[in-house]
Parts: sequence; C-alpha cells; structure tokens
Amino acid sequence: MKRSGLTFCICLSMLCLPYHLLNGQVTKQVDSTKITKPQDQVAQEQKAHDELLKNDWANLGRFRDENAKVGAPSANENRVVFMGNSITEGWKDICPEFFSGRPYLNRGISGQTTPQMLIRFRPDVINLKPKVVVILTGTNDIAGNTGPSTLEMIEDNIESMVDLARANRIKVVLSSVLPAYDYWWNPGVNPAEKIAALNFWIKNYVINNRIIYLDYYLQMVDNRLGLKLEYSEDGVHPNKAGYLLMAPLAEEAIAKALSQK
Repeated sequence: MKRSGLTFCICLSMLCLPYHLLNGQVTKQVDSTKITKPQDQVAQEQKAHDELLKNDWANLGRFRDENAKVGAPSANENRVVFMGNSITEGWKDICPEFFSGRPYLNRGISGQTTPQMLIRFRPDVINLKPKVVVILTGTNDIAGNTGPSTLEMIEDNIESMVDLARANRIKVVLSSVLPAYDYWWNPGVNPAEKIAALNFWIKNYVINNRIIYLDYYLQMVDNRLGLKLEYSEDGVHPNKAGYLLMAPLAEEAIAKALSQK
C-alpha cells in the first residue's frame, strides 16, 4: 500500500503540534531511560520469551483452554473481546473490576506485535463470536519485539485484522497507541514520533472506513510525546490511574460500535 507525499507531509506537521498546549497543561515527564529491571529478571524473561517463540510464535496456546470453556454468547449478550498486548493484559490484573460482571473477554498477551495478533485473531476473537472487538496494538512493533517493522507493515496488519472482523460481522473499535517516550527494555528506539505518526494514520483510517476510534493518546500524552507520569510507573504501561482514565473512554466507544447499523 502506497502512502502519498501529502499524507507524509501532514504526518510530519502533526508531530510538531504542541500537545501540552492542546491539553492545557505541561506535565512532569518520567525519564523512562532510567527505568530498568534487575538483570537476572530480564535474562529469565528473555529466555522464556525465546523458548516460546521457538515453540508457539503467536502464542496460540495461551487462551486455548479458556476459549474452549467460553461457549457461544447468549441471545442478548453484547460480548466484547479486547485484543492486544501487555497494556490490554495488564488491565485485568490492575483493574479487574472493569471486566467483572460485563461480557468482556480479555485476550491481551504481553510483548505481542501485530503479526502475532493477526495469526491468533481467528481463535482468540472470531471464534468467540463477539459483537465488538477492541483492538489496541502497535507499540511492540515499534519497539522491535519480533524484528524491525515499518509503519506500513503495522498498518497492513491492522487493516487485515479489521477485514477479518468485518467479514465475520464483528464491529471494530480501533484504539490509538498509547504514548511512550522510550522503551525501558529496548532504549534508544525513539518511539514518540513514530507512535504519533501511526496514530495519525489510524485516525484517518477509521474516518475513511466508518470504524469507531478510541483515542487514549490525546488525554495521556505529555509535552515530550511521552506517557504522563501520573498514568504510568514505567513510561509505557498504565497504572491504576491510567486504566481508570481509559475505562470510560472504552465504554463510550463500545456503546457507539454497538449502536452502528
């Protein structure tokens, strides 16, 4: 898919917007380059991750048993699947009350990129027969978790997930990528401007395709295009305050999707 020169210029212009002025405030920035984990913990996690990639690259086995137990939705059930990475996965651990008593299924897997999510989209979304899927993805591609990814590659994978959902009559809520100034597990990638450019594409894509846009970014971004300190402990993943901000935005987007004809 080709991107026009005009779109590229618009993206560059967007990157220069003073988001702190749009939000009406300047926030204190967390220096995410200083956030680290103990080396032995990093080594253990990397070893486990490498073994998983060898045996089940897309982690298709992660939810296999859970999916088998879910069963078909009831006649009046507005089932929603949240598809994503660690930001989605962490939501049910930090704010489990958001999923309690609601027909919401969390299918987030830490560290995943868009090609991995695309591979498991059928068993972890389509086969569960939801009315709505909420997709939040892209940041791990930019981090290079499964190798180098261009923005076009990420966009193509997102489009493919949307196409699969629509072909199966599932309404789509497409989320903005959360801001990040740096990644503590892969410092120096300089993701902030890439995330802003990807979100610019996502916003235009949903407009052109009548998809619901879930904009976390605008309320969570600081003056350096990073994640506001009050919403995260590591500059990438939301804390409880972050998820409490995200929850009503997600609920509003889901309601809009369910009301679509």
